[in-house]
Amino acid sequence: MLGGTEFVGRAVTEDALARGWEVTVFHRGHHGAPPGVAELLGDRTAEDGLAALAAVEAPAEGTYTWDLVVDTWSAAPSVVRDAARLLSGRAARYAYVSSRSVYDYPTPAGLDEDAPLVEGASPDAGGDVPYPQAKRGGELAALDAFGDRALLVRAGLVIGPWENIGRLPWWLNRIARGGPVLAPGTPDLPLQYIDVRDLAAWLLDAAEGGLHGPYNLVSRPGHTTMGELLDACVRATGSGAELRWTDTETILAAGVEPWNDLPVWLPPGELYDTLHQGDVSRAYATGLHCRPVAETVADTWTWLCEQGGTAPQRPDRPTVGLDPQIEAKLLAG
Repeated sequence: MLGGTEFVGRAVTEDALARGWEVTVFHRGHHGAPPGVAELLGDRTAEDGLAALAAVEAPAEGTYTWDLVVDTWSAAPSVVRDAARLLSGRAARYAYVSSRSVYDYPTPAGLDEDAPLVEGASPDAGGDVPYPQAKRGGELAALDAFGDRALLVRAGLVIGPWENIGRLPWWLNRIARGGPVLAPGTPDLPLQYIDVRDLAAWLLDAAEGGLHGPYNLVSRPGHTTMGELLDACVRATGSGAELRWTDTETILAAGVEPWNDLPVWLPPGELYDTLHQGDVSRAYATGLHCRPVAETVADTWTWLCEQGGTAPQRPDRPTVGLDPQIEAKLLAG
């Protein structure tokens, strides 16, 4: 596991351990690794940062040291390139957690894995690379090194325990404070997302089954709705908060940004179709199972309480959430 201490990487590591698999975690040492793993330390962005991996004795001809490598890297593709090249003779398979952002925007509803991809992505790109090109470049790097031994997991919106982006934790903390809560748009708006643990389970099953190539990995469109998500937050926190559904035009007129100020939510339109209306029939045909939203919300609340109410925050992502003063003005009408 390249990483393995936070969010998606953590969920994959925990699932693999629960299966009784032997797991090696290669990470920088900034966060504690799950108990039971073997640890290798190194910074993939530094010169000789892969030295700990390179020092592992090469396997005998025709065998591998590891059955699977899982990589969640989301910045410069050259970092994926270097790791994949080093590991191509040491690992049987390489699963790269990519993103549905690799598709050319705008993408129509019903997007599948054969849709046009972003241009300008290169596995050799370093430095500051836009997210879509970075993820596509990472895919190309994995394919260059592993070919049909590479699995490309094009995840959509990911939520659940260990989240370090802040989307579901923000809603839970806001609703836990109680009182009137600004709820955006209409409660029947369909949502498409994946619980991080369902992502991990499918990825490990798929790799073990020899699947390769790209898969959109997210729930079916309408797996839940905005209303069901927020109602689940009210029940999980036990706050008695009152959801005040507010029309989209009023929210946008106040300068509120969907997705950032009001996490998860997007009004109907091109971006909504891209993020909440993708085709996932290929993943479901290969065993994807998505748990009910109430379970995801309740488990995330339990985990968040264990963290003292403050979720970890990735330093390379902006904080999310609505300014309380703006919310108060909107609620006051």
